[in-house]
Amino acid sequence: MAAKSLRVAIIGSGIAGASAAVALKAKGIRADVYEQAPVLGEVGAGIGIRQPSIRAIKKWGIFEEFDKVTCESPRMQIIAGEDNVIIEENWPILTDPTERFPRLIHRADLLDSLTAQIPADQLHLDHRLVDVEEKDETVEVTFANGKKIEVDVLIAADGIRSPVRDKVLGKKEPVFSGYVAHRALVPFDDALGMACEDNTLRIYVDGDNSYYLLPLLNGRRQVSVDITIPGENELRPVYTKEQLLEGIKGFGPTLQKIIENIDMNKIVSRPLSDLEPFDVWSTKTITVIGDAAHAMLHNQGQGANMAIQDADVLADVLGEVAEGKSTVAEALKSYEEQRKPITKLYQNLSRLFPTEQAKTAFPEKEHLEVGK
Repeated sequence: MAAKSLRVAIIGSGIAGASAAVALKAKGIRADVYEQAPVLGEVGAGIGIRQPSIRAIKKWGIFEEFDKVTCESPRMQIIAGEDNVIIEENWPILTDPTERFPRLIHRADLLDSLTAQIPADQLHLDHRLVDVEEKDETVEVTFANGKKIEVDVLIAADGIRSPVRDKVLGKKEPVFSGYVAHRALVPFDDALGMACEDNTLRIYVDGDNSYYLLPLLNGRRQVSVDITIPGENELRPVYTKEQLLEGIKGFGPTLQKIIENIDMNKIVSRPLSDLEPFDVWSTKTITVIGDAAHAMLHNQGQGANMAIQDADVLADVLGEVAEGKSTVAEALKSYEEQRKPITKLYQNLSRLFPTEQAKTAFPEKEHLEVGK
């Protein structure tokens, strides 16, 4: 089979879309990224980038920049009250021991490190998709600004409510968890001694309610605060400080004081929803990645990691197409066959909230062969 020059378009410039573009670039494949927002802004919270994702980032040749905005985290703690450490556990080794620790990073810093690798003429802002039409071996995409493109491969990285997925694979309704996450960044000192200087991720629990303190000490010297408590399924919920303090009244006084001191304008509240696993991710020329494929709750911290690892596998199989070793349809089938088992596992595990009854901070250890 002769080598083929692939035309690839990615819908969405979040972590999944940007990762796919960078992974494909490392394979010598151009991928144009189309984002509906007119500008890219700082969003999200602190996240942990696990060892398999770090291995992919090294493979793409961008680890040096990534390393500047991350810090290694040795362990996780689950704590009841303010000082009753129920679990203190080292992060498990998910690949080989050369990458022993995951990295803590703010989502925006991760996204910046990825988008910085995408050539300016390949990142198209203010492009909202309005139609997608699959032809025999190509895909035609129409945007609200009137632009049309025709490509060989379309990658839908357009989130849990993916318009591309819903049009070509059937509508998938998000499943609301009954919980809302309230997130903010605070200076390290404003965490009032409750966050760790050694980059330990601390999760305080009260029943199924949780209060994360994730240190971001490389450059930012901040703490990512994430409070997960019951709430309503509203797209952009608005809470008063009184309502938020009522929701965390089961936590200790210092944890409550942290919230008392925060400007409510700095808190972003979002309902937590996921998707039920579904069987078919791809057509002959279109596939889904990240939240569009397997949106999950944040409890195991694997959403961004699964998106990065999706991108790595997808780039590998499309690299084989570019080398003339397979067809696009064969590549997309291989991609989803490789990725569906692990993402389904984490979708299910992500519904396990950290609680005082937890036996481990890392329930995946019961399902995967991992190191200590």
